Amino acid sequence: MVAMTINRRRFLAYAGAALGATQIVACGENKLATEGIPRSRFTGKSTAEEVTAAIDLAGKVAVVTGCTSGIGLETMRVLAGRGAYVLGTSRSLKRAEDACRSVTGVTSPLSLDLADFDSVVRCAETIRSMRLPIDMLICNAGYLGGGNKKQLVNGLEKHFVINHLGHFILVNRLLDRLVIAKQGRIVVVASRTAYTEAPADGIQFDDLGFANDYSDLRAYGHSKLANVLFSLRLSELLRGTRITCNSLHPGIVDTEIDRHFNSVMQFGLRVVAAVGGKTIEQGAATSCYVATSPALATTSGAYFEDCNAVTVLGHNHLYNVPMSERLLQMSEEITADFLVDQKEPTKENLLDDRAAT
Repeated sequence: MVAMTINRRRFLAYAGAALGATQIVACGENKLATEGIPRSRFTGKSTAEEVTAAIDLAGKVAVVTGCTSGIGLETMRVLAGRGAYVLGTSRSLKRAEDACRSVTGVTSPLSLDLADFDSVVRCAETIRSMRLPIDMLICNAGYLGGGNKKQLVNGLEKHFVINHLGHFILVNRLLDRLVIAKQGRIVVVASRTAYTEAPADGIQFDDLGFANDYSDLRAYGHSKLANVLFSLRLSELLRGTRITCNSLHPGIVDTEIDRHFNSVMQFGLRVVAAVGGKTIEQGAATSCYVATSPALATTSGAYFEDCNAVTVLGHNHLYNVPMSERLLQMSEEITADFLVDQKEPTKENLLDDRAAT
């Protein structure tokens, strides 16, 4: 009976946060359309198929992390179906192979464990060895713990390592592949928890091990705030290039991200997703829209929900430029041994790489 009481409380915490996020969307009072960015005709009910219906991706190359299920698998399926060559990653190479075989189109499976920085380097180097331009780098893979049991990776809180730092290294090591694309796009799949569940004072620069006030949702929101701030800062650093970087909330979707929850919590979240959430097809829509829409060719540094850029009002750190700058500096210091220096490609290298494609 005691165990069931604890489970029920945990479920209510997760469900309450999810339902609260749904109500924010419904009332529309806490966000505005972002000025200067084209509005799409798509909504939270649109699917990835619908937002890419008129788009031919033949000749394009996409990298999708976390391709084996849920939003990642649907993103890979739709992009490959539109003609893109998709490189899909997973911690398990076998699962990535199975996922790639399950979709129609040209795909390649890759092993990538975002908690293991050596694995990130190996994956990036495998991609680089193909000498292909990358048109779309979709940082989709994510981790959400269950049971409120804090886990550390090399002394750092696990959500922050997987959801932010692993992708941070991957982006760094693939930037020169995006530079040689006609118009490279980095798409960071964040979450509304970046402003509903993250610590009130933002990134915990002095407590990345979360020694104080830990909960799974708080740590997850913290890592997702890092996603949004990384996208914000990177977009500024890439200004003047052909690369754009945007972040997004996919919606409340029943995916395998709840695999660490107990059965009671998994059932409850399925109910929440069914009542106020999205299907997987709808959940992948914003990722696919941001990655492919011709209308967004020059849009960078924006945050999207339901296939449109929004500005979230109230107390949050989504647009905190000084915090984004400090986050980048700190991330570089933590991962310095795994990063490469970014240099402007020479004309000769560009010609060599394009001849190889």
